[in-house]
Amino acid sequence: MEKLINEFSIGLFFWQFVLFIALVLLLRKFAWKPILDAVEKRESGIEDALKSAKNAKLEMENLQADNQKLLQEARAEREGMLKEARDMKNNMIESAKSEAQTQANKMIVQAQAAIESEKKAALAELKSQVAGISLEIAEKVMRTELSNNDKQLQLVETMLAEKSLN
Repeated sequence: MEKLINEFSIGLFFWQFVLFIALVLLLRKFAWKPILDAVEKRESGIEDALKSAKNAKLEMENLQADNQKLLQEARAEREGMLKEARDMKNNMIESAKSEAQTQANKMIVQAQAAIESEKKAALAELKSQVAGISLEIAEKVMRTELSNNDKQLQLVETMLAEKSLN
């Protein structure tokens, strides 16, 4: 350091100072200005990006709120549809039950009517068979009773006597 102080020259210092100023001016014009412009552009780009991010975040929050609202509406609509489906199911079940009960009652009435008609037919058949059997029995009894003439005359007189009394 002492050597620099001892060999100090004002002319050399002046030219170095002039070159330094020229270098600073050249750097300012060709290097710093574009660098500062690039930094400013970068800074404004970052600010724009931050604003865009903030706007995107606000928009995202709005979308989430809208999504929540839509989701709640969808849930409410789903619940309404499920309730309607349950009501329809219950109505269909009740309708089917009442229709089945009506059909069962009709079938019971028809069965009772069929049973009654079968019963009447069976009774009529039974009466006709009893009447047929009674006639056969009466015929056989009459043949044995009316095989001789005395019994025939006595029967005719008894019948005539009964007829005259009536």
